[in-house]
Amino acid sequence: MNIYVGNLSPRTLKWHLRRMFRRYGAVGNISMDKRPGNGNPYNFCFVEMPMDDQASLAIKELNGKKMGGYLLTVKESGVSI
Repeated sequence: MNIYVGNLSPRTLKWHLRRMFRRYGAVGNISMDKRPGNGNPYNFCFVEMPMDDQASLAIKELNGKKMGGYLLTVKESGVSI
């Protein structure tokens, strides 16, 4: 399952996300890009979790949680990464 994670702190790194999601199961690719031109990070990313039941639990537990002072938006994404 692909998971949208929004409202990220500009200081969030991939390893922060991997550590947070790994509590719920296996984590695949994390797509976290920089804005073209200025190199600043976007405030969202996509996390891939291969097991749907683990991904669903992660979404349930992490949506609305605070990370780096920001309340996260975590939901299933229709986007493939």
